[in-house]
Amino acid sequence: MNTTGWIIYNGNLPGNKFLDYAEMLQAAADKYNSKTKIIKNNALLSLLSATSLELLPKMQLPEYVLFTDKDIYLAKQLEYLGIPVFNSAEAIAVSDDKIATYQELARLKLPIPKTIIAPKIFLEGSFDEKIIEQAITELGFPMVIKEAFGSFGEQVYLIETKEALQKKINQLGNKAFVFQEFISTSYGVDIRLQVVGDQVVAGMKRKSQNDFRANITAGGTMEPYQASDEEKRLATLATKAIGADFAGVDLLFGADSPIICEVNSNAHIRNLLDCTKINAADYMIEYVLNSIKRIR
Repeated sequence: MNTTGWIIYNGNLPGNKFLDYAEMLQAAADKYNSKTKIIKNNALLSLLSATSLELLPKMQLPEYVLFTDKDIYLAKQLEYLGIPVFNSAEAIAVSDDKIATYQELARLKLPIPKTIIAPKIFLEGSFDEKIIEQAITELGFPMVIKEAFGSFGEQVYLIETKEALQKKINQLGNKAFVFQEFISTSYGVDIRLQVVGDQVVAGMKRKSQNDFRANITAGGTMEPYQASDEEKRLATLATKAIGADFAGVDLLFGADSPIICEVNSNAHIRNLLDCTKINAADYMIEYVLNSIKRIR
């Protein structure tokens, strides 16, 4: 199938991790004879006026876009130009905002840790003491504080005392965050399942010996994992809940059943390949090309 596509990645971030993801997708597209171009998000500008909605520089538009970045406005601009974008701008926006993700999961009655959304504030130091007391009463200690926006587990904090909770809230200032139940049965361990369309194509278990977070970037280790039917069901439902075509879904080990921790629409797949020898990029490209074929 002869098609053309763009693979958008963030050109402002240091290191090769984000380019590596784009190159994995390009290599997979080559296998299907789909000609792709890797483009930095900061190489494209969105031009808006009363008479125009276009990109700068002016280029021949592709038949599809694989969007591995979180530049939601650029993704939306591409959609307005009539290009199918995978994942969509809306899916990326919901996934990027953990509060919005939890709201969608809860709306569909999917299992998540008990979560309290911190009210929006505009001035540092204006947080109501009563809210802190309510969160402690409802969740107890330890509890998790999780910023709405963050990656690789870096904006997630385990809080043991009221004093530590007040200090962390003061540090966050007017950033959006949630108070969240700590799932002690999953301390330092979770499952990452890669969903493409209606199937889980690969999975791994991540473990940490010295951190409540199991992220590989936080020092965790990984091993291949064969998900149960229930875990696969939850992962695919979580992906659909945010409107994504593919996602990395993190599950926690609850006392009796799995719990959805996070849904990442731009999950990097290098660690998954190294761990399982399964290249999720192949499945993603096949899914995209089949979707394009149906649109045609």
